Amino acid sequence: MITIPDNALDKSSVAVKKICWANTEDFNDSNIVLVGVPDESQSHALRKGTSAAPDRIREISVIRDMYIRNGEKSLGVPFSGLGHCKLYDYGNIERDEIDEVYEKIISKSKIPLLIGGDHSISTQAIKSVSKRIGPISLVYFDAHPDFVSSTTGYYGSVFHEVLQDIDIKTSLQIGIRTPEQEELENLKKFNIKVFTPMEIAEKGVKEISESIAEIVKGNKVYISFDMDCVDPSFAPGVSVPVPLGLRNVDAVYLMKSIVKNGIAGMDIMEVCPNYDIKDRTSHLASRMISEILSSCRL
Repeated sequence: MITIPDNALDKSSVAVKKICWANTEDFNDSNIVLVGVPDESQSHALRKGTSAAPDRIREISVIRDMYIRNGEKSLGVPFSGLGHCKLYDYGNIERDEIDEVYEKIISKSKIPLLIGGDHSISTQAIKSVSKRIGPISLVYFDAHPDFVSSTTGYYGSVFHEVLQDIDIKTSLQIGIRTPEQEELENLKKFNIKVFTPMEIAEKGVKEISESIAEIVKGNKVYISFDMDCVDPSFAPGVSVPVPLGLRNVDAVYLMKSIVKNGIAGMDIMEVCPNYDIKDRTSHLASRMISEILSSCRL
């Protein structure tokens, strides 16, 4: 088995248009539709470059997760396989095209999976899903609550801006460890359940996953996954890294435990290739997508 060399698909030579996990070229045949939004226009982070993430995640998926043997391609799939999901890679779109594209996806009873881009993009994605299926249970993986209400229209106000679109009683946050005082007050005001990394370390991911399942039980769930919820030792290439985060396997375990009960949509945000180390974060994002396919209940 021969891995494609890291420089074989460098941006300067070949642009990879589809993620390696795309297993259908027919939109109508798909269950899950991958959409890239290469935009960071509402980010205030000192680290720039999240707009490059959708294409880099695709490239790294081919470089790291695809093998060539005897001239034929083979994927390194999750241990449980890829399941029965059919993933169609829609390509990249502009931020202002989200609602139109989501109408096309959701009207065909497909699951939108968005890769950004800065986290503010999630506001439009969540609103687009909620507009079509009703209030959702929002499961928000992040180091930050993104619950600033004194300033709106950016990546730190997402949770506040979608309050009218979610079922507050069954929405929760995972991985929070650097809230501002204003955000702590808002979390308390709206009684949002938070599972911190310390609590997850203390109780274990199995107990936490069972608690999450009980909270969202019977509801339509949307997962918003900011890669900075994972500790920088596992995901260094994010726009706002914060120590004391989740282990990568624990974060993905929790994600899979939610996905296996079905989701209405999901996004993976804030990969920042400019600051990554050996593309660890982009590769983790790629592997997460394969685990979604492996676990997702249709």
